[in-house]
Amino acid sequence: MNVEQINFHHLRYFWAVAKEGNLTRTAARLRVAQSALSSQIQQLEGELGEALFQRQGRRLVLTEAGQIALAYAEEIFATGSQLLSTLEHGRHPDQTLRIGAVATLSRNFQESFVRPLLGRADLRLRLESGVFADLLLRLEGHAIDLVLANRPTGREWSGRLRCRRIARQPVSVVGSRRLRGFRFPRSLVDVPMILPGRESDIRSEFDALCEQVGVKLRVLAEVDDMATMRLLARDTQALALVPSVVVRDELREGVLYEHWVVPALFETFYAITAERRFQHPLLKTVLAQEEQDLLEARPKRRGSKRSG
Repeated sequence: MNVEQINFHHLRYFWAVAKEGNLTRTAARLRVAQSALSSQIQQLEGELGEALFQRQGRRLVLTEAGQIALAYAEEIFATGSQLLSTLEHGRHPDQTLRIGAVATLSRNFQESFVRPLLGRADLRLRLESGVFADLLLRLEGHAIDLVLANRPTGREWSGRLRCRRIARQPVSVVGSRRLRGFRFPRSLVDVPMILPGRESDIRSEFDALCEQVGVKLRVLAEVDDMATMRLLARDTQALALVPSVVVRDELREGVLYEHWVVPALFETFYAITAERRFQHPLLKTVLAQEEQDLLEARPKRRGSKRSG
């Protein structure tokens, strides 16, 4: 089948029903007979070779192929309505890769992940951040193609989503002042610290380590957002517990100093995709990146100005 065989009149009828969610109401709004509207959609399904709806009681529910068709229909009709503007600015049709990232995820890591795609003339990136659970629902519903996260999916998503580790980054204690002779645990006694929130795996493991050696931490702030933590580490006298990738540039420039790399403590990054028959063609490319290329986070020892 080629594009000339797709009847875009049928596609618009499908789009209208999918948006409305009800065949009867859509027929009334479009002022066509319900039987005619149903026939148009059946003809489109024949053209595509896939069922677009399935019945659940009295409801019409999109199949996986229907969800994909809807996403493309949205793009097609949005592009058509902006045709004059498109021609005026010399743009051309391109493919869109939709990536969702957990709001607290390191911005540096996100930048490293998408950097290889930025030079492609045939690609438009759509990046959005959100809450982990909401992003997974959007991924399952075909609203996005990939989720970047710092935690794996739970058992409830088994068989529906695929979660793979793509990188792992050491976690360090850093600060804006050079400290001589830093030693754990005594160098943390009565020192203000900026720590990840209590729901963070990094935080729970670090708390367990400190409890094991009898150190009671003096917590200045608990911060979920890594970008905010980087600013606080840079602009206060407190020490911060952060993945090195978060403060990559500050370590290289000597704005922050790495005092201690916490043994066996890592921030792990995951790429989550949905189990689909119709996968985005660029996913293989972005998921094939080497871990070192994704992180680019650990400066050479001399450049990090590690104290001690």
